[in-house]
Amino acid sequence: MNRQFQRLIVAAAAALVFGAAHGQSGMRPEVGKPLQAAEALIKGGKFREALAKVREADAVGGKSASENLMVERMRLAAASGAGDADTAAKAFETVGASAGGADKLRMIESIAGSYYRAKEYAKAQQWYARYFREGGTNSANRTLMIQTQYLSGDLAGASKELMAEIQAAERNGATPAEDRINLLMNAAVRQKDVASEAFALERLVMYYPKKEYWVSLLSRLQRKPNFSDRLSLDTYRLSLATGSMTAANDYSEMAQLALQAGSGAEAKQVIDKGFAAGVLGTGPEAERHKRLRDLVNKRIEEAKKTAAEDEKQALAAKDGNDLVTIGMNQVYEGKKAQGLQLMQQGIAKGGLKRPEDAKLHLAIAQLVAGENGKAQATLKTVSGADGTSDLARLWALYARRAKAS
Repeated sequence: MNRQFQRLIVAAAAALVFGAAHGQSGMRPEVGKPLQAAEALIKGGKFREALAKVREADAVGGKSASENLMVERMRLAAASGAGDADTAAKAFETVGASAGGADKLRMIESIAGSYYRAKEYAKAQQWYARYFREGGTNSANRTLMIQTQYLSGDLAGASKELMAEIQAAERNGATPAEDRINLLMNAAVRQKDVASEAFALERLVMYYPKKEYWVSLLSRLQRKPNFSDRLSLDTYRLSLATGSMTAANDYSEMAQLALQAGSGAEAKQVIDKGFAAGVLGTGPEAERHKRLRDLVNKRIEEAKKTAAEDEKQALAAKDGNDLVTIGMNQVYEGKKAQGLQLMQQGIAKGGLKRPEDAKLHLAIAQLVAGENGKAQATLKTVSGADGTSDLARLWALYARRAKAS
């Protein structure tokens, strides 16, 4: 038993049993003396020896109601300290009604703790729940109650309590504890509760944006049946932005997709970051990485020769598709204001093949340009049942965190 719990038991005993100078009136010596000895043993931390003294007092015949009450009070304190939760619980049913509010809560708390340490989690959960029904407010006990629900297999109950706890923290402007969110996620996974798992993962990246959380969340997103392969580049963009991209193949694939999307400047940034991080240009694929870098540089030089004419034609076109593409590339080139203006012109012109993709790309470009607030506003307008709105929501989580940091 830890010292904190032992102090709790001693305090409970002091509140529940008669002291050496009090309560002796009407108590026969054959009952009072062993109880007095039990009290001293409890204060010395010798709980099992105290239980033996309680049994000695209990064996006296013809006890009065008050003597029986004192026996059970002492039994409760000694049994709690000894970790004999069943005996303590039985004694409580006799003495609980006569105890004051604070004393009663301490008794319930000690019984719940005894069951918890004995790994009788279902019983511990019942007593922690009783603690709160009786008016208890200790947040540490609520944490223990949720853990007992989880450990006893009441995953639905644990999930409900954890969800309420996390949402309450958010309403109060507090940051939910990481271990509580993780516990919710684990409970959700075990129940195959997809919605709660997503809720937990999104909170983890919002409040504790570790690489492994982003990897899990993005992987989960891409496994959704309705998620379109078309969004691979935008997913890679978020992976790179969150620092969760580590594989050489991912850098290479992203650079190639950026080239195909008409964003050569972005492709060059990806390649340069891969080489700077030591991910590209090493190992058995080093030569292929260098050839890809050369290809990207070649395409950029070729694009420069026709850039003015391409923009002119895009402005004259009936639809805004090319304006969105050219504008995004210009943002990655560093022409942020000009590029964003072209993208917005393209969206306003209309005739877009995929309007929701265009809004998502505008928001990403706004983030690249440092216009975080505008990006968050744009992301709120993105819809689509093919994964576009899901991805926009994750970009919004990143945007809020980026702004906070």
